[in-house]
Amino acid sequence: MKSHGYAALTKSAALTPYNFERREAGARDVVVEIAYCGICHSDIHQVRDEWGGSMYPMVPGHEIVGRVTAVGGDVKKFKIGDLAGIGVMVDSCRVCTNCKADLEQYCQKGFVGTYNAKGYDGTVVHGGYANNIVCDERYVHTLSAKFEGKLAGVAPLLCAGITTYSPMRHWGAGPGKKVGVVGLGGLGHMGLKFAHSFGAHVVQFTTSESKIADAKRLGADEVVISKDADAMAKHAASFDFILDCVSAPHDLNAYLKLLKLDATLCLVGLSEEQLPVAPFSLTSYRVALAGSNIGGMPETQEMLDYCADHGILSDVEVVSVGQLGEAYERVVKSDVKYRFVIDMATLGLRA
Repeated sequence: MKSHGYAALTKSAALTPYNFERREAGARDVVVEIAYCGICHSDIHQVRDEWGGSMYPMVPGHEIVGRVTAVGGDVKKFKIGDLAGIGVMVDSCRVCTNCKADLEQYCQKGFVGTYNAKGYDGTVVHGGYANNIVCDERYVHTLSAKFEGKLAGVAPLLCAGITTYSPMRHWGAGPGKKVGVVGLGGLGHMGLKFAHSFGAHVVQFTTSESKIADAKRLGADEVVISKDADAMAKHAASFDFILDCVSAPHDLNAYLKLLKLDATLCLVGLSEEQLPVAPFSLTSYRVALAGSNIGGMPETQEMLDYCADHGILSDVEVVSVGQLGEAYERVVKSDVKYRFVIDMATLGLRA
């Protein structure tokens, strides 16, 4: 199937128009015409080979929303014209213990990423900075009609949304719980929205006083400037759960000290550098340092349905394909509130 989009040809080159072939739709496949695709910080890491192992040419993008244009003969969930979304994975082994438990994100064979990855047949897969995509229906999500006209704000839910929703649900953020969110960026603002919606008492941690008002607008009950040692000390040993959304190097020990007995600090931000942990930070209150990786297919669908029912969207700035370079630089500088989303209708103007 003919496709066109924007690709990184090397780790140092600007994204450029790129024509390529996707597989033809099979019996269980859905073809989606992409309306919007979010820009995730991980796109930049992989385009620039900052995590290693990048494959070029690379068409990034794993926060994909659009409309179904074709379905295979065995497809049950979709018909032509339906809204649909595709997130971080497009396949998994389906037979391991974790896949059978609907935890495909922890596939023991390793799930197939939406881009910068090879399918199990060895073919390279490309992502959502493009006009279309073909995917097995198991890894395509239905989008409520309530999202009509709001698709730009839906796109980041496929990564930033599920990345923060899943650990909040797993560790029971809700009424009667004191929950912290570290960092107010693309991930953090979604974590804040979910924690508030679930009924927790939410404390937003940020290094920037300029974000206090916005944090309260998004649902924070309290805002703590993490550079203020006295302000941090006031919250010692008081949190049931803290979600750390920061991808830059920072002091984990400062947050581990804020956990009460048997509480958890969960990492979802992906720092390029090692983050040292002092043993006493863990042993003082038998606390846990954990991590979480997106969500399985049913949980991602649950999250999308929850967002539709509760009016939760990502705060986005829509850009054209011609603004990709500028958007990348602004993401690196944390100069976006809170997620860039590409309007793929502009692709036709540049292809």
